[in-house]
Amino acid sequence: MRIVTRPTTEASVLGGTIVLAEPACQHRPARPVSPWAGEEGTAGRVAVVGAGKMGLPLAAQFASHGWDVVAVDVNEEVVAGINAGRSHVGEEPRLAALVAEVHAAGRLRATSDGAAAAREADVVVLIVPVMLDEARQPDYRHMDAAVAVIAPGVHRGMTVVFETTLPVGDTRNRFAPALEATSSLAAELDFFVAFSPERLYSGAVFANLSTYPKLVGGIGPASTDRAARFYASVLDAEVVAMSSAEAAELSKLAETTYRDVNIAFANELARYADRVGVDLTEVIRAANSQPYSHLHQPGIGVGGHCIPVYPHFLLSRAPEMGLVARSREVNDGQVEIAVSAVRQALGSLDGAPVLVLGLTYRHGVKELAYSRALPLIERLAAEGARVTANDPLLSASETERLGVAPWTWGTPSDARAIVVQTADPSFASLEPAWFPALEVLVDGRNSLADLALPERVLVVGIGSPRRGGAPGA
Repeated sequence: MRIVTRPTTEASVLGGTIVLAEPACQHRPARPVSPWAGEEGTAGRVAVVGAGKMGLPLAAQFASHGWDVVAVDVNEEVVAGINAGRSHVGEEPRLAALVAEVHAAGRLRATSDGAAAAREADVVVLIVPVMLDEARQPDYRHMDAAVAVIAPGVHRGMTVVFETTLPVGDTRNRFAPALEATSSLAAELDFFVAFSPERLYSGAVFANLSTYPKLVGGIGPASTDRAARFYASVLDAEVVAMSSAEAAELSKLAETTYRDVNIAFANELARYADRVGVDLTEVIRAANSQPYSHLHQPGIGVGGHCIPVYPHFLLSRAPEMGLVARSREVNDGQVEIAVSAVRQALGSLDGAPVLVLGLTYRHGVKELAYSRALPLIERLAAEGARVTANDPLLSASETERLGVAPWTWGTPSDARAIVVQTADPSFASLEPAWFPALEVLVDGRNSLADLALPERVLVVGIGSPRRGGAPGA
């Protein structure tokens, strides 16, 4: 059992993507026990509340280490699929095979009855969304509902762990009291409550689970110890037992907000690089050759469930964090940079045909959460542009449901402008012959530097020198 009080693994701080080698599993087959009390080498029953793109991989991971797992979800189709041994999350490597394997072994099932699942469980892990409301404050609707569902099943000796990212203090001050009120039991004395943030990247979940240190902080030492023992039994990465739930909550907000601030700095550098005619890609590569520099990449904006959301969790409790607030403004403002580039190149957007490539928040991930394509399309349409769009992950009908006309790959288009919103590799195979009227391409992810286009087409990157275009463009 590998539980430490501070991380012992140190990744290289050289700039660029850090890929850690996955260790071989060191766990011996676990001995099933009931009730489970944290003894090394034993496994009990765990309920995973929220069987989405992160919850289902967690459930499969726990089951692969000998735990009896029930996945809880409000979607009956998801429940039925899991009970048939199928994964509804199609883009996660290894997941479908692992779900089928642990289901066949009798260690994974699903239900929509959260209270019953909690009554049978030694551990309950909650991983349901907490997003933002219209005022950019935390929206607790789903988490409050999930807590209310499991609360009647809370019993002595149970451990409840929140993996959903939360504002600092919520584990102790919002959710533990709610569990106590319904159960009439005392947290830390009768049952245990902890926070342990998921630190997962879509498309690499199982690699992340085996390499990234698992942070665990309870509302008291007993809760920390019991939750840390659980994760040590199901993960091959080291488990970091932190001083409190608040320390673990802030750690997750810090690591995510760091990326937002870093990207905002890169975007501001890009604006300056554009002004002085310097290629920021070259600059970042050079700066990051110094081990303490890890500049991120500029772009058309930041999407997804995490980076656009969690800085606001910090601001909801610490509005004085001006740097955080400014970073959100900078990154959200990148859409206007792209729209302005098209407007300047075409003279007017009124009636102009514009093609947007990439609708998901990131290439390779079929997820629209806070995708910058949506406000981009709205802004273009608001100025009169006739917008079409294509994303290799979305069907024509799915594209239409977003309120934009689909463009079929490889067919002739009258687009005078193309705005690239994701760095999907397929976009590098665009054929200029498909776009006889094309005047400008806004490369929103700096991913098409090698794309050959007619000299008449102006190519505008983010912090990279413009190329092509008519004289004076």
